[in-house]
Amino acid sequence: MQKKILYFALILMMASTLQVKAQYAKEDSTYKKYFIGSTLFMLANLIPDNNPPEMIYLNLGYRITGKDVISLEFKTWKYAWPIGIPFGKSYEAEGEGFPGYIREHGVSLNYQRFLWKGLFAQVDVMPAFQTFVNDGKKIDKGFQIFNTYSIGYHIKLFKDRFFFQPSIAMTHRPYQSKMPDSFKQVDDRWPRVFFWQPGLHFGFNF
Repeated sequence: MQKKILYFALILMMASTLQVKAQYAKEDSTYKKYFIGSTLFMLANLIPDNNPPEMIYLNLGYRITGKDVISLEFKTWKYAWPIGIPFGKSYEAEGEGFPGYIREHGVSLNYQRFLWKGLFAQVDVMPAFQTFVNDGKKIDKGFQIFNTYSIGYHIKLFKDRFFFQPSIAMTHRPYQSKMPDSFKQVDDRWPRVFFWQPGLHFGFNF
């Protein structure tokens, strides 16, 4: 399931290179300061699979200037494999998963800076609460700090009423509370850093 979404992400990111004028001018006072958005990865909820992510993303943002943006992103999803497994033969492979799954709820604080035209860099810091589930039963709770460092491109759509932001990122878990032993044994096989995470955010300006 995730591989299909990743292929879709790469196609959209390559298509985005056709856009060349997207940055909000620093001196421009007419751009819309507020936006609400989400991610196209929520489409993964619709793909027939025995482990759907049940993902919800909601992003609320404010453009401080034409180059500086802050936002809050409310997120929840579940996952059954360690998030440090790199792309390759072990990614979501049978035998590499948890004995159940982790349900995560978090709110990230995001800062975005436009660098050149539509090119931007972004840092997200997310404290997240975790619920560990095995055989349909909640067996423990946990907490982690999950950070994302990304670079992407902002594409204006429909006279700047909407936008699309393909990106690529590194994710990092600087803190993880103690996991149940059965989950920890699987998670400890992999690093707490993941490279080349694609992003497919979109939004509505108002």
